[in-house]
Amino acid sequence: MVDGKTVQALKNAVDEGFEEQIALTQALVRFASTRGSEQTAQDFMAAQMVRRGLAVDRFRINLDQIRYRPGFSPVHVSYENALNVVGTHRADAPTGRSLILNGHIDVVPAGPLEMWTTPPFEPRVTGDWLYGRGGGDMKAGLAACLAALDAIAKAGYQPAADVIVQSVVEEECTGNGALACLARGYRADAVIIPEPLNERLIRAQIGVIWFQVKVRGIPVHVAEATSGANAIEAAYRIITALRDLEDRWNARKINYPHYAHVDHPINLNVGKIEGGDWASSVPAWCNFDVRVSIFPGQEIADAKREIEQAVLDASRANVYLQNNPPEIVYHGFEAAGYILKDADEPAGVLERSHRAVFGTLLEEIASTATTDARIFGLYGDMPALVYGPKSEHIHGFDERVSLSSIRDVAKVLALFIAEWCGLVKTA
Repeated sequence: MVDGKTVQALKNAVDEGFEEQIALTQALVRFASTRGSEQTAQDFMAAQMVRRGLAVDRFRINLDQIRYRPGFSPVHVSYENALNVVGTHRADAPTGRSLILNGHIDVVPAGPLEMWTTPPFEPRVTGDWLYGRGGGDMKAGLAACLAALDAIAKAGYQPAADVIVQSVVEEECTGNGALACLARGYRADAVIIPEPLNERLIRAQIGVIWFQVKVRGIPVHVAEATSGANAIEAAYRIITALRDLEDRWNARKINYPHYAHVDHPINLNVGKIEGGDWASSVPAWCNFDVRVSIFPGQEIADAKREIEQAVLDASRANVYLQNNPPEIVYHGFEAAGYILKDADEPAGVLERSHRAVFGTLLEEIASTATTDARIFGLYGDMPALVYGPKSEHIHGFDERVSLSSIRDVAKVLALFIAEWCGLVKTA
């Protein structure tokens, strides 16, 4: 337990550095760090870590080192510029427990810019909200990690155990960035990932599978449309069959206690579709990309078999597809679900830290999204706690994060470090 005087000193130190925390978050939002364009943002993170006296390791993800490891997700893009940055505080004579603070620098695409109130990578503050793509998911969380360490230093302390700050890529599509950190040997007694969870702790999270369905047809002039095979219309029939599969999986939620009372735990999304070449030609091709979730404990291989069977059954209703079934290509997420277990100690420390800041009990949720926590929990045997600030419209237009919440989350992180890692006086 941390004494009351130290608790107050750390909270005051976060308040004193709050303007710097906001400025750091804004600076991160200005980087349009979508997949493949994260390098400058990672350079910035490395510089911030150096400024704080952390030992910095900047490395490219080596697919050959991770492709056969459990938790790897298949990829179809170049990793030439897939760079992780890790900053480490090494305690001279560790007396506490070590900690990884993990966050992802990659953000999802902004979509049509005209549908944003203001440009997505020009951070805007209105009242308690900071707007911008990636502000909530999850650059504010990364900034809060550094702000917590800043507060500890301002209060005249340093952690009494190793603290490792990881800024990773590929969270939004595979999780291979976190997996690469694990393969590089980074380990700790606990992990905190400050994703935008509205100041709650994830107790369970779903798994995710990405796949593409490639449908083929027979192109003819539209004047003879009935003699061809329309790939786009056939694709819609297959999508309907996948929706039926989604319904069947949701009906099984009673078998998964963490999700039995969640309204719609399994979500299937057709996130991208393209096809055809000419308005007056029956389309010969249509490709669509799908993200579907699975329950913790639901085997990925079993889920894939059901997906493939649903597509095959739908194809049998189409004269052309009966003998020319669609191709299914898996790329991106092949992520298992994760339940936080055997984590009473770190969860208890987080509970006390949260209560010291908010004065309320820590709420736990079963999430219908996935995070990198599974990499550490399932494949690194490290308890991974996901807890972060209040945010709205993540992955949507006018994404925003609460300023008061990022301040309070930084306080919680500082108090967690103080109790979990211990503190050593520096002044």
